[in-house]
Amino acid sequence: MQLNAERKSHLIYWASGIVSICGIVFEVLFGALGSYILGDGVKQYTLTISLFLTGMGIGASISEKITKNLILSFVWIEFMVALVGGFSSFTMFGVTALLPEGSESLFLYLVTFIVGALTGVELPVLIRKANDLGVALNKSTARVLFSDYAGGLIGGLLFVFLLRPELGMVKSAFFVGCINLAVALFILWMFRDEIKGYRKHGFVGIIIAILMVGGLFFGEELAFTFEQKLYKDPIIYMDESQYQTIVLTKEQGDTRLYLNGGLQFSSTDEHRYHEVLVHPVMSQVPKHDEILILGGGDGLAIRELLKYDDVKNITLVDLDPAVVELANQNFHLLNLNEGALKNDKVKVLNKDAFEYLENEKKTFDVVLIDLPDPNNESLNKLYTKEFYSLVRNHLNPKGAMMVQATSPVFAPKVYWTINKTLEATGLNTENFHVDIPSFGNWGFVMASRMPIRTDELQVSVETKFLTSEMIIGLTYFGKDEDNDIMEKGKALVLEPNTLINPHLIEKYEEAWTYY
Repeated sequence: MQLNAERKSHLIYWASGIVSICGIVFEVLFGALGSYILGDGVKQYTLTISLFLTGMGIGASISEKITKNLILSFVWIEFMVALVGGFSSFTMFGVTALLPEGSESLFLYLVTFIVGALTGVELPVLIRKANDLGVALNKSTARVLFSDYAGGLIGGLLFVFLLRPELGMVKSAFFVGCINLAVALFILWMFRDEIKGYRKHGFVGIIIAILMVGGLFFGEELAFTFEQKLYKDPIIYMDESQYQTIVLTKEQGDTRLYLNGGLQFSSTDEHRYHEVLVHPVMSQVPKHDEILILGGGDGLAIRELLKYDDVKNITLVDLDPAVVELANQNFHLLNLNEGALKNDKVKVLNKDAFEYLENEKKTFDVVLIDLPDPNNESLNKLYTKEFYSLVRNHLNPKGAMMVQATSPVFAPKVYWTINKTLEATGLNTENFHVDIPSFGNWGFVMASRMPIRTDELQVSVETKFLTSEMIIGLTYFGKDEDNDIMEKGKALVLEPNTLINPHLIEKYEEAWTYY
């Protein structure tokens, strides 16, 4: 059955809409890949979107040279998008695991540019074909562009709410590549009367389809072997939640939790971290009726808090329900946290900590801030003067907070900027640090309206590491980790980190470049 020109033009509009959905998915997928593997989400999304758009511009320029066999050209463009885009995530993990450092960023940016360029060729070719079918140029351009822009919105929503949480990054890439390929084969068949030897082109498409379907079903498993090489110990659990990639490893009794590739704890020494996080601040306050934990979805801080009989209520606010669910169900984590999250005193809320504090009226005796390091914009806002001011406003008059504040050895500017930011809220602060073998030397900041007398702080519950006599020793810092930071021969004046001036991220990236 041969189609008339009008029906063919309608097929072109539908094709442009579908491939634009695929294009926007690949664009945001590359940004997500960069954010996960390379860090600094804003930087990676900015670079990938810029490269993608630049590629589209160059592709549009190249399309001027395509004046014949427009449909066949479109089909082969989609073949290439399917192959390059489909295998992008899978190959990215392989490059990261097997090739020298720096190769992954080069590969990601190259793939982003190539797919962008191919996408840039698509639309002019389709517009030109619609025009050849008798549709006026102004109408063909407007209709194809409408399909493209509308498809872009749909693609973005699909990636955020369906593809990434349900399929993950490897399967999503293969799945979207399959859609590009399906569009190409469908257009090839519907326009077969215009294409000489269309069967041989279709045969190539079928070969690509076999590769893509194989990748869809087995690519993630193979990528898992690549991912395993990124971790010291065997992976026993891996999940990609709505917010992050969660990995649990275990080797000879050492269980480790990673979020987006960053180590959260090692079971061999996490007690050092959590005892310092919890017990000094619990000694600072006269009562323990209401406790708030921001982060800490693994339940390990709650385990320490439940050692105090006078604790009445513990509210845990952690954004990702997948972490809390893992801590409640995984055998290894349950052994570590002793089922703390299931205790009747504990209430778990899966909310953004900033939004929770903005809307919550309740005040607390103790607030523990056990959040990941400020390595991106979404986390940076939880290390700002505005955020700490919100926390201050939720403290009872004699209440106190303890903040994990990264390493004063590896990142002294970051650590003391966090301290400066807390001081800017009008609170008194005291600084602590402790050696944790899996992390190195790690820092904490206690803040309260009341004076903090470290010589009066006591450990009144059973611990594995911390004693009352040790607490004051944790407040002494060596010359290379104290707040007298010198830069170019001058004393560095640190400024509070704010929402308007989030300079903490830059300091963090600079500090951890060589670690």
